[in-house]
Order: sequence, then C-alpha cells, then structure tokens
Amino acid sequence: MTVAITRMDLDASDLRRVAAREKNATASRRMLALALVLEGHTRTVAAQVAGMDRQSLRDWVHRYNAVGLEGLKNRTGACGARRKLTEAQEATFAGWVREGPTQDVHKVVRWRCKDLRDEIARRFGVEMHERTVGKLLARLNFSRVSVRPRHPEQDIAAQEAHKINFAGLVAAVLPEHARRKPIELWWQDEARIGQQGSLTYVWADKGSRPRAPHDQRYASAYLFGAVCPARGVGAALVLPSANIEAMNLHLAEISAQIAPGAHAVLTLDGAGWHRPGGKLKLPNNISLLPLPPYSPELNPVENIWQYMRQNHLANRVFDTYSDIIDACCDAWNALVAQPDKITSIATRHWAKEVTQ
Repeated sequence: MTVAITRMDLDASDLRRVAAREKNATASRRMLALALVLEGHTRTVAAQVAGMDRQSLRDWVHRYNAVGLEGLKNRTGACGARRKLTEAQEATFAGWVREGPTQDVHKVVRWRCKDLRDEIARRFGVEMHERTVGKLLARLNFSRVSVRPRHPEQDIAAQEAHKINFAGLVAAVLPEHARRKPIELWWQDEARIGQQGSLTYVWADKGSRPRAPHDQRYASAYLFGAVCPARGVGAALVLPSANIEAMNLHLAEISAQIAPGAHAVLTLDGAGWHRPGGKLKLPNNISLLPLPPYSPELNPVENIWQYMRQNHLANRVFDTYSDIIDACCDAWNALVAQPDKITSIATRHWAKEVTQ
C-alpha cells in the first residue's frame, strides 16, 4: 500500500534547497527522494535514484509525515549499541595498556588484542571480540607506536625531580658573573652518522614489506649538535670522533652562537668528554648542567636526531666518508633554516619558565 506524503509545509523545490545545504549525505538523499515523489515521479524511480527500495522509501515517508525533516536523519544515542565496559572499567583497561603486561603473570611481552580480550574476560567477566577490543583502543586514543630503549638502572624519580627542580638547578650552576645576565637554555648531544645507517617508516601497500637500501660498511662520523629552543638557533660540527678535543671545538662553536651579553646553561648527558675539569675548556659564557644518568628522553636533541634521520639521513647509502660529512651538513643546515621547527621539537614545558 502506497503511503501519501501528508506534510505540506515544504514543496519539492523547498526539499531540494534544504537537501543542498544538508551536511548529512544520507538524509539529503532521502529529501531528494521525497522531492521526486512530490514532482510526480513514480515511487520506483524515486527509490532507485535515492539508492533504496520502495519499502525503505515508504518507511521514510512515514517518518517524514510524523516528525518532519528530523525524521529523515539516522537516530543516534539510545538506539546505539550499549558499551560493554563501564567508564571505571575502561579507565582500568587504559591503565593496563599503559603499564604493559607482566611477563610472569600474562606470559607475553607486549599486549595484543586477544591478550587484552582474555584479560577483560578474566578481570571483568565480559566477553568481547578482538575487533571490539581494537575499536576500544582506538576510542581511548591508543595506537601502535615504536618503543625506545630504557636502561634497567634508570631512575624515574630522579628524572621527575630534575624536571620539577629545573629552575633551581639552572640557578645553582650559574657563576657569579652571570647572575645579572640574560640566560639562554641550550641542549647538546652527539649522533653517530655512517654507512651502517637507519631505516624509517614509509607509505606502502598493506601487507607488503618494501625494501630500502642499507649499507654493510662501517665508515662513520659524529654530528655534535646543540640547540636553543627559545631563539630557534643551533650550533653543530661534524667530527671524526667523540672525545674531549672534539667537545672543546663544539663548545667554542656554541659560545659563538650565544647572543651578545647573554650566558648559556648547556644541558647534556654524563659522557666522559662532557665532564668539566681537566682538558675540557669551558667558555666564559657557558655553564654545564648534567642530566640524571640514563635519561636521554629528557634531552630534546634526541628528538632533533629522530627528525633529521626520518627526513634526511635514513634509507641512504653513503659511498665515501666525504658523502657522510656532506649529508650531515645538509641535514643540519636544513634544520637551522627552520627556526620554528627547532622551537617546536625542542621546547619542554618544564623548562620554559626559566628566565633571568
């Protein structure tokens, strides 16, 4: 039985005009189907044009007659599937994901969807499919990311104390002659760049494993780099080895890049050639601030290296030592040509408030 369109507040042209402005494509098609009916087309033609069958069109006419234009939109909210976990259970689940599995207890070294499914069933008594667990992970803003190595002797409490007390640590290393000068925060590190290069992610067909060049030779150089996030500037040298003599050269280069009349606090790790005293020649406008042991993640230059490898140095073969030097220079020059990039990568909120 054909159901007539009884609502007469909108004619066919009105429905077409509203459909053109409607952001919901599905509701827009339904409006156009009703417009075709009002223009005298058969229900079969109207349904085919809108991508539905006659029975579906009949149902939407019922909804339109009863509710109006809102009746042509899909219902949401209470009609959707109820979540299987409560908010408290989802928060507990997120904690499992962040902490990772315990090998002795869970018998795995990383979470898979099926492992989390089994843990949900064991802890909450809720049965879920692996795909549902994957959707839950996505909804809670988790994604698969690569991990970074962590030294077993790393002290998390010392790292947090370093961040919390950073302003006091900076003040403690300032010499008397620098107390009234503007203070610049600099960060320093070294990266070995060579023929045993790195590989990075690339776009490729799903299920494929694309190939990238990877040399088997061992020639390499050391890129000494330092950045000042606040000014968006850097200072670097490419040197054949990492030792005190090389560090002295780099300190001199950093010193030349510090703003006139300012004093720099240079944060760096505890490598042997970074320790003051002995043969290390510290310029008068630089003070050194060591990081806690085994804490590379506190040094933003680590992220500078990651950016440079991913965008300039990975997936390459260097035929000669000179090629390595040229590649390092080109990559660093490309970085310092983008001051905003240095500021974006290297700024740390716990170090921004240090001023003089």
